[in-house]
This record gives sequence, structure tokens and C-alpha cells, in this order.
Amino acid sequence: MKKLFNDFFESEKASGLILIFMTLLSLGLANSTWQENYISFWHSDLGENSLVHIINDGLMAIFFLLIGLELKFEIYHGELSSVKKASLPVFGALGGMLIPAGLFLALNFGTQTQSGAGIPMATDIAFALGILSLLGKRVPASLKIFLTALAVMDDLGAILVIAIFYTNVVAFTNLFIASGIFAILLILNQLKVRNLVPYLIGGIVMWYFMLHSGIHATITGVLLAFAVPFGNGGEKSPSFILRHFLHKPVAFMILPLFALANTCITLGDDWQSGLGQTNSLGIIVGLLVGKPLGIWLFSFIGVGLGLCVLPTDLKWKNIIGVGFLGGIGFTMSIFITLLAFDNPDIVNNSKIAVLIASFVAGTIGFILLKLTLKNKIVLSEGT
Repeated sequence: MKKLFNDFFESEKASGLILIFMTLLSLGLANSTWQENYISFWHSDLGENSLVHIINDGLMAIFFLLIGLELKFEIYHGELSSVKKASLPVFGALGGMLIPAGLFLALNFGTQTQSGAGIPMATDIAFALGILSLLGKRVPASLKIFLTALAVMDDLGAILVIAIFYTNVVAFTNLFIASGIFAILLILNQLKVRNLVPYLIGGIVMWYFMLHSGIHATITGVLLAFAVPFGNGGEKSPSFILRHFLHKPVAFMILPLFALANTCITLGDDWQSGLGQTNSLGIIVGLLVGKPLGIWLFSFIGVGLGLCVLPTDLKWKNIIGVGFLGGIGFTMSIFITLLAFDNPDIVNNSKIAVLIASFVAGTIGFILLKLTLKNKIVLSEGT
């Protein structure tokens, strides 16, 4: 488990740095002399869908498959495997979803942009762990585990939000077929079928019918993750093999492609004015204020009620720092933005708000943790 966690942490560290580079590259190209060709490239048709839709509806299902496998591991053997272990990150994640959504709705309720309440609820696990990794060995293992479990729970919350609130019209026949395929895969699991091939083929077919059901096709990834046999979670289990195989393709291909395709944002002369719109303000306030406040407050309440325990090597100011890292929405926030809004101007302004809020939140979180963790180490060496 230690090797798996280290591999995951290192891959997220590298992935975060690559995402930063790809985002800057995409923004640069989208505002250069190649602007028109660059943007039209991502919207070029490949069959019935554009390239950006193939990435968002197809490749991102693989990303959600990895998230589902990580969540499954945490439930069986990780930080969510018992009430005592799971309680602190669960409380933190709950606050980190409810408070940002509430702040967004306070600014947008009753308007055409109220559907964006899910945007500031998410945490980008790659960016958050990437920033944390820059602090090196001064970061306690308990803090890494808390942020990882918190981010995984946030992603689960985002998945539920997508499934429940961002589905307009449901084609029940296709949904029924997709559900039937999922049931067959669960039966194969119960029959101890360990070969991954039938699960992967079933997953592709399930994705097709889910895509045409009205429910976002990426949900298929999570369902498939829970159908794949876990066994004892060892290196020979199908779940471990698939999870280990997907880490690098997701970190170094799928997420960078998503960043390139979805951050080709054109900055007009008056792009700053878009930040004053209620949807942009809701996103910025949600990620910069709601995330750290919600994570810290709900964690504090949970500990105060005796429902969870703060690790002995952590202080509450460390939780505040992690709360700001939780405000790095990026991938998931942009993903939900695309589901929440149809108006291109609102989408564009929301993406800019997500990028700015994520950058500021990550910077503040890094500085706070660098100061608080450094002070803690100095004190421990002097005792």
C-alpha cells in the first residue's frame, strides 16, 4: 500500500506540473496569431462529435474510472476503510462542498447562472497534491493522506452532482440497457471472473448506451470501477492491475489533453469585466473562501463533537492550508462548467474565474503550509 501511495503521489506531482504547462501553453496559443486555427482545431468534427467532445465525454470517462478505482481502494483498504479513518476527511469534504455551493447560490439564486453551484464544489487532485509535493519532506504523511482522501471524496461528490443535477432528459431505454450491462458485470464479479477483458468490453458498451441515455457518460467510469473485482487488493488483483496501468495514461495524456482542449480561452480587451458577473464572483468566492472555510469548519465541528480525531502531528492551521489547496478546482470545476452553462460567454468567464481562483488558492495554500509546517519542524527540533 505504501508503494502504491508513493507511486500515486509522485504521478500526481508530475501531472500537476504538466497541467500547469499545458494550461499556459493553451492560453498562449488561444491569444496569439494562431488563435483562430488553434480554437477551430479543438472543435473540428470527427464523425458525429467534435474533438473536444470526444475528450470530455470519452477520454474523461477513463479519468473517472481511475477515480472510481482509487475510491474503491480507499473504501476497502485506505483512509475510508473504517469510520474512524474516514470521518475527518469525510467531514472536511462535506464542508468543502456545501459551503462553496451555498456561497455561489447566495450570489446566483434565481438567476440563469444558478446551475453553476456545483462548479466550486470540486478539488483538482492532481494540482492539489502537486502543490503539496513542492513542500518536500516537511509534509507529514498524515497531511498527504488527509488531502488525498479529501480530494477523492470531493470527486465522489462531484460525480453525484453531475449524475443528479446535470441530467436534463433521460432516455430510459438506453439507461435500462446500460443498467443491465452493469448488473451483468456485477454478476461476473460475484462469479469470481478475474479476467479484465469482459469488464472492459462491457464497460465500452455500457458507456455507449449511457452516452445516449441523457446521463453524462463519464459516470460509466465510476460504475465500471466498482464492477471490477477487487479481491484482496494485492498486486495480482484486477482492480490493482487496472489502476496501476491507468495512472500514467491519465496523468500524462488524458488530463493534459483535457487542459489543452478546455483552456483555449480568448481574453478580450474587457475580459476583466466578466469577473464582476455573479457567476464569476460565485466561483471565486466559493473556491477562495468557501473551500478553506468549509473544510476547516466541518473538520473542527467533527472533532469537537468527538466524531473524528485530528492526527497528533497536525495543527488546525495545517488544515486551513490544506483547505486552500482544496480550492484548486481546475479540472473538475471546468468540467462541471461545461455541463452547467450553454452560453459561450458565461462558459468563458467561468473558466477564467476558475483559473484565477485556483491559482490564488494554490498560492495561498502553499505559503500557509510552508510557514506552518516549517514552524512546526523548528519547534520539534528544539525540544
